[in-house]
Formats: sequence, structure tokens, C-alpha cells
Amino acid sequence: MLTERYLQIFVALAEEQHFGDAARVVGITQPPLSQGLRRLEAMVGAKLFERGPGQVELTPAGVALLPYARRALGAIDEFHHAAVAQVPDGPEIRLGLAPEVPASVGAAVAAACGAAVRGSRVTAVSAPTSSLVNQVSSGRLAMAVVLHPAVLDGLQAGPVTLLRSWALVPTSLHPDDGQPLPLRKLGGLPIAVRPRAEAPAARDLFLDTVGLHRPGGGTVVVTDDRAALAMVAAAQAILVTPDDSLQAAGVGRHRLIDDPLPVRLRLVWPQSHALPAEVMAELANALVTP
Repeated sequence: MLTERYLQIFVALAEEQHFGDAARVVGITQPPLSQGLRRLEAMVGAKLFERGPGQVELTPAGVALLPYARRALGAIDEFHHAAVAQVPDGPEIRLGLAPEVPASVGAAVAAACGAAVRGSRVTAVSAPTSSLVNQVSSGRLAMAVVLHPAVLDGLQAGPVTLLRSWALVPTSLHPDDGQPLPLRKLGGLPIAVRPRAEAPAARDLFLDTVGLHRPGGGTVVVTDDRAALAMVAAAQAILVTPDDSLQAAGVGRHRLIDDPLPVRLRLVWPQSHALPAEVMAELANALVTP
């Protein structure tokens, strides 16, 4: 039976072109995503993707069927919105959060959503900035907190918020004395970064700044901050993050002098969003004062 989940897997893979990224967008792990794709291909009787090392590319059949899958998901979303509007629990607000958004900031925005629309139900998902922009543009999300800069494809956007960053450094490299450090003196370990495809413009700005202040230091790609923290604890990398809850034995926390690598966030929403401008301004302000 063709279900919404199979269509979500198909569209996410087409947009992300990567099994791991698509699994995060759908909210499952890679094995069930791969299994879902195989079942979908068996149902339609055609191969939808050419598989490569970690990457996927649409086949001609996949290209032909993708518009139908997107329209079907759009129709399902319209049905959900119409059904939610009929129940006394109030409307559902679907909020997207980039992985770089600290938990306290995401919680503040979600709370502001609930307070702004009386009786609403807030659901939140985490996905890379590039995916969130696509989901807001297609109407699958009401709004999202994304990294700046990003190509917003005509979406409305609130003001850019800068979050101060910490440098998490192995204590074997620097003592855990809490003293601020200049970026150029973080030592010879590479700085952990997430894949460029998740937020190309924001990642390029980060890498350009790192190269300007710390030439020759290098970077290493990680899947998420948990993996990055493990590498720091193993004295294999340095992590720059706004999340003050990340900590581990053997890891020191330092502010960066002059803060050259703040995390830039902004709230985005569709041009046609039904919420009044003052409500959207209130939500954007939650980024500034979490």
C-alpha cells in the first residue's frame, strides 16, 4: 500500500541526494529508509534512484514521478491542516530547527509559538538548513530557524541573531581555566564542521573565517555535535559551538576573543503565512532573548 511515509522517503532522497541526510529529514534511521525505498520501487515497478557511495541520483523514472509525489504530499498536508482546524485542540504549528540551534533557543521559539496562537499545538523537527528552507517553501513546515546566510527562495525572514560561540578544546591542548583564546591559538587540531551541503552559504562563511584567522589549521567533517564532542574528548578535533550544554571529561570550554565565529540564526516563514506580522516579530524576538 502506498503510504505517506513512502512518499516522504522518495521526496527527501530526491532533495537531499544522500541517505543519511534524507533519514534525518524523515525522522528515521538509514536502514528503515533504505527498506522503505526498496518497497516503494517494488510497488511502482521501477527503479527510482541510482545508488553511489553515500549519494543517490534520480533515474528517468524517478524524475518523472517526483512531481506527482510532491503534489500528493501537498494534498495530504492540506488534509491534515483541514482536519486539525476541526478539532478543539487548536491548530498545529510545524516548526523546523536547524541542528546548530541550541536546545534552549529552540525551546524558546517553540514556547513563543504556543503563546502566540491560543490553543495551538506545536510540533518541532530538526533538519539541515537546506532541507528546512525547502520544507517551508513547500508548506510542509509553518516556519523554521535556519542558519544565515542561506538562499531563501522568496521566504520572509526575521532579523539575524548572533549567538556567541564556545571553543571546546582538549584539556591536553589547553588547560580548562576558562580563559578566552584567540582563534589562531587553538592549536594544530582540525576544527569539526558539519557537511557543506547542509547549509552551503553559512558553511562557506564559517570556513572562510576560519581560514582567515587560522590558516593551515584544517577542518574535519562530522555528522553532528555529539560526534564532534567525542572527537574533542579523544583529542582529535576542536569544536566551535553556541551550545553551552555540551561538556565531557577532558574537554575545556573557552570563549573566542572578538568572537569571530558566532552562529547566525534567523526565523523564516512563507510569504503567504496566515500569522499576523506582530506575531512573527514576537517569534523572531524569541531568538534574541531565549
